[in-house]
Amino acid sequence: MASSTESISSQPPNQAFTPLESLVSHLLAAKRSLSSINHVYRANELVTSTRKSLETNVITSARTDFLRTGIESQVKILTRVRNNTEGVANEGAAEFKAVIFKLDTADERLRETLNLLRDTLVEASLRPEEEKRRNLLDFVDETGVEGLMDAIKSSIDSASAAHDDFREANLAFDEDLQSVQSLLQQKTHMAYSTGEGARSPIPEILQFMEEHAKDMADNLESLVRHFDLCVTAIKHTEGGGDAAQQIVGELEGVDIGQTSSADGPPSPISSEEKGEMMEVLEKDASQVEDVVVEIKERISEMEVQYDLVTGYLDQLAEEYANTLSAFGLLEDIGLRLPGYITQSHIFVMRWDEEKAKIEERMEELEGLSIFYDGFLLAYDNLLIEIGRRKAFEHKMEKVSQDALAKIQTLYEDDVDERAIFRQQQGGFLPADIWPGLTAGPIRYELVPVRDGAAKVPDVSKSVILQAATRVRNREHKKI
Repeated sequence: MASSTESISSQPPNQAFTPLESLVSHLLAAKRSLSSINHVYRANELVTSTRKSLETNVITSARTDFLRTGIESQVKILTRVRNNTEGVANEGAAEFKAVIFKLDTADERLRETLNLLRDTLVEASLRPEEEKRRNLLDFVDETGVEGLMDAIKSSIDSASAAHDDFREANLAFDEDLQSVQSLLQQKTHMAYSTGEGARSPIPEILQFMEEHAKDMADNLESLVRHFDLCVTAIKHTEGGGDAAQQIVGELEGVDIGQTSSADGPPSPISSEEKGEMMEVLEKDASQVEDVVVEIKERISEMEVQYDLVTGYLDQLAEEYANTLSAFGLLEDIGLRLPGYITQSHIFVMRWDEEKAKIEERMEELEGLSIFYDGFLLAYDNLLIEIGRRKAFEHKMEKVSQDALAKIQTLYEDDVDERAIFRQQQGGFLPADIWPGLTAGPIRYELVPVRDGAAKVPDVSKSVILQAATRVRNREHKKI
């Protein structure tokens, strides 16, 4: 068989006719080759199945693409909603961080002030002698500070809990979206892609199979013609009619249709025609095995391609199932979506409420710091005031001492002048003319009047100078 359609050679006739045994061998080989018809049947089945697969491909792809388009559109909307809730969470977290920073700063300042109060010992001269040495913190009610800090801590814990609840809701929202996107993006390891815009391999495979099936049918047809030629040659060979009839009759399970050579006596042919027939038969017989092998190879290739088709359809079915699952999950997310949005509003309300409480108590905290700073400053000014009062007390004592000295001098001068007067004029004046004539001058005394005044304690000048230095440093810091 020089080709799929050629069965008669154009070579000049060979006068050496083929023996009957050789013809019977060729006929048996041709008979065996006709079993290839099962491969042709299978090829037709594969073509039919692939054609149906193409229809399934179109329908499934259309359904999948329709669902995916709708799902992706909804996912975009949900992603925008999720981004909004994430923005609310980030804004709340930034505000919370800023509030905590301000709170830490205020608390650190207060703690520093309290430490200064604790480290500042009250001058012993200001307190009763029997009293144990005390510091400025002993004069402060710390329960108010602790109560305020506990209230602030409670607000922080409540705000943190609100943020944690909101974060968990956002994480659940993320997991829902990721689950949908994972189902949409999930792929199996295939030779072909089924993603959006991907080209289906089935049309090309169908064309490949149709071509192979046609070639196989043509090869089978050439085998049938070769079989008919063998039968005809045997019938035109002496003693070959019975053998041909017996071999043809043994074709069980092989439907090759009705052939003219299998029934009835052969038509008479010339020797030249018989020679040409034998030459073509010998040439075709040498190609029978190659044709059978080619049919087997082609059906094997078709089976491989059909495996790709079924695998591709399985992948399409899996992706359609994933898309349906994503759609179902999307419906569930739609039911949970109001809860996610509500959680965002709840977080904003709780955070605004707790933030207002924290800021209010932070103002109280800063007020305490200012008050305790004022206490420290007032104590230093108290030491300075004690020094000032002590200085004024010393000045008044000096003035009083000077005044007493001058009065004493005047007194003594007056006594002397009175004595001189009595010596010069006393003899001429009667004693009863003025009872006070011989009396002494008035004496004066300066006595400190306490009238509720307290004694100014003794504070060393170094302590007072240190207090003055601290006051000046505070004034410089304000500037």
